Amino acid sequence: MQALSTITTTHVDDISASKNEPDWLKQYRKNSFLIYQSLPPEVSPLYNKYTDAKRMDPAQVSLSLMSDGAIFDSLKPRLQELESEINIIQIGSNIYRINIPDELKSKLVVTSIYDAIKTDGETVKKILESSDPKEDKYTALNNAAFNSGIFIKIPKNLILEKPIHIVSSVSPDGTSAISKNIIIAEENSKASIVQELYAPKSSKQQAYLELLTVNAHPNSQLQLTSFQAMDQSAVSFSTRNCTIYQDAKVSSYLGLFGSMLSRYRTSYYLNGIGASVQDAEVVFGNNEQSFDLSANLIHQKPSTEGQIVQRSVLKNKSKSLFKGMIKIMENASQSKSFLSGRSILLDKDAKSDAIPGLEILTNDVKATHSASVAQIDEEQIFYLGTRCLDRSDAEKIIVEGFLEPMSRVMSYQVRAWISYLIESKWQNRDLVIKSDEQLKSIVEVEEVRYKEADQLETHYKYR
Repeated sequence: MQALSTITTTHVDDISASKNEPDWLKQYRKNSFLIYQSLPPEVSPLYNKYTDAKRMDPAQVSLSLMSDGAIFDSLKPRLQELESEINIIQIGSNIYRINIPDELKSKLVVTSIYDAIKTDGETVKKILESSDPKEDKYTALNNAAFNSGIFIKIPKNLILEKPIHIVSSVSPDGTSAISKNIIIAEENSKASIVQELYAPKSSKQQAYLELLTVNAHPNSQLQLTSFQAMDQSAVSFSTRNCTIYQDAKVSSYLGLFGSMLSRYRTSYYLNGIGASVQDAEVVFGNNEQSFDLSANLIHQKPSTEGQIVQRSVLKNKSKSLFKGMIKIMENASQSKSFLSGRSILLDKDAKSDAIPGLEILTNDVKATHSASVAQIDEEQIFYLGTRCLDRSDAEKIIVEGFLEPMSRVMSYQVRAWISYLIESKWQNRDLVIKSDEQLKSIVEVEEVRYKEADQLETHYKYR
């Protein structure tokens, strides 16, 4: 076991040797580690005064070549529920289980990153080398010291009716995980992926660090849903790079509820005519949680569309930072882009900052951004109080209304999961998705939530 504060090139070499990695990967790790050592926690001087990245204590974060793979008790029911689903379970640095139906085993690829290096090494090499370790200190760390990872490839023309579930959990043995994850949707494929991140309560700080690369090839459709529900003794860092090619469509939903510090950086590269992305991000913080989010839309080809909508709900002394950038390149005319970050503060000690930006390098485009931060409206609280609601119930209704416009772009199942996790956090329950009676009742409500409204709109539109 090695503390992150004392990691050296020897430890990086040990990781590589333990996995019997090819020479190109050994050298790639070494080069990335040198960059990691040279970079500050926040590369951009504009954002440096806002970041809380230093809350991760490298002296407490311990890395190991192999964690013990134990499962904490609260997670066991969830893993049992997923036994018959398409799933890959990652506990610490180990792959605990992979389940693929027999009819898909010859087509769908769901495996560990190390098995993918052996069977599809050129693809993995190309994707790893596309990541620029100089863009961020923790991107360089992941490239240098990843000790686990997941590889998913949806082959050409395959349409999956059921989602692929990824469950990643920090091991209860006190070690942290650095994971390199790759998702590839080949041409004309369609799939939905649901990722859940968990961590048990621990006396020392644990970390889950992720570098996720997504490639959506021409005319593919990919829906990626991520829920981070780690215990607040842990930290979660994620760098996500998604390249979207001609006529491909990506829908991404991110819900951040757990960990003391969540630092997520997401970049979408719209690299084909007709490529589009729709991204919705929900944050619910309490106590002294900190959320550091960065989202970028880079339009590289004409007639591309991108939308990022972020909503933060903050209680107690929690805080959020939202940084976003729309960049439309010289060759990306007729593109459309929208970026929005909004926060609602439920307590006077909660804090939120939003820094959206635009960089437009061509004409004939549409690009807008917006940001707002506001305290909860006391007049609304008073009004709901006259309807026999206490303050807590009134705040919940206001929060539901605040998130409602975003909910319309989500499937009913995603809305139900988000509502369930928000309710669990409000009631101080374990932040683990469970198919209990409460979740079933929420699913029933969400399934019919917008149907009546849609029918009403259609009725008046065509009468």
